[in-house]
Amino acid sequence: MSAHVKIVGILTGHPGKASELRTLLSAMRVRSRAEPGNLRWDIWRDKANHDRFVLDELYADDAAVAAHRDTPHFKDYAARIGDLADRTPITLDPVEVD
Repeated sequence: MSAHVKIVGILTGHPGKASELRTLLSAMRVRSRAEPGNLRWDIWRDKANHDRFVLDELYADDAAVAAHRDTPHFKDYAARIGDLADRTPITLDPVEVD
């Protein structure tokens, strides 16, 4: 079984904040993908609600997630996200993954 860790984040922008939220997420994508333990960091947008974004993150292991959360860009994100969106992070362990 893989030691990979998947994180799915569902973010719904507060009224009038979707553009600012997308800008923040785009900057996070670039910086997060540069981390050694990051295997995926993609942004998806809900077709039915353009204020809702889904983050698809994959890390090599728990240590890579911890390293990600200790970066300056994640700390900046964590400090700013509450003003921009409602956020639901889901951290997943693999069950049957190829």
